[in-house]
Amino acid sequence: MKRTLLLAILCASITGALAQTPAIIAPDVQIKTAVMAAPADKRDGATVYGYSPKNEFVILRKGTNEFICLADDPTQKGLSVSCYHRDLEPFMARGRELKKAGKKPDEILKIREDEVKAKKWTMPSAPSTLFAYSAPDSSYNVQTGEVKNGYLRYVVYIPYATAESTGLPLKPEAPGMPWIMDPGTHRAHIMINPPK
Repeated sequence: MKRTLLLAILCASITGALAQTPAIIAPDVQIKTAVMAAPADKRDGATVYGYSPKNEFVILRKGTNEFICLADDPTQKGLSVSCYHRDLEPFMARGRELKKAGKKPDEILKIREDEVKAKKWTMPSAPSTLFAYSAPDSSYNVQTGEVKNGYLRYVVYIPYATAESTGLPLKPEAPGMPWIMDPGTHRAHIMINPPK
C-alpha cells in the first residue's frame, strides 16, 4: 500500500514538473508561425526572434527587409505571434528588457514614457505598423505549425497622436472600426480589430 501511494505521488510530481516545462518548438515551426503575422510579401525576408531549447530569446533568422517577427512564447497558452516595422524595435526591445527584469506592465509603461521624454531612445517619426496573429491551443499544432481559425489584428503606432489630430474615436463604434488608443502618449496607436 505504501509503495503504491509513494509511486502515485512520484508520478504526480513528475507530471506536474513536466507540465510546467515549456514545450520545445522546432526553429522551423517557430519561423513558420511567427511570419503568419506579416503581410504575405514580407514573410520570406523578415527577421525572426524565437526561443532556444533553453527557453532563451534568440534570433532564429536574420532578415533582409524592414520586418521583425516574434515567435510564440512556449510558456503561454495558445498561439500569439507578431510582426512589426523595424523602426519600432527600440520600443519593443526595451519592453522585453524591462519584462525580463521583472517589471510589471504599469512600470514598463512609465519607464518607457520617461525614457522617451529623456531622449534615451526614440519612437518612429512616421506611422509604423504591428501585426498580431493569434489562435487558441485547439487550433494550433505545435509539431507542424499548422493553424486553423487564426485571428489577425493591426496596430499603427503614431506617437503623440490624439483623437483630434487623427479624427479617430477613442473606442470602436462598429465592428472592425479603427480607433485610437493611448492618445497623446509616445505609444499612441490606431487599433484595427476585424470582426471575428
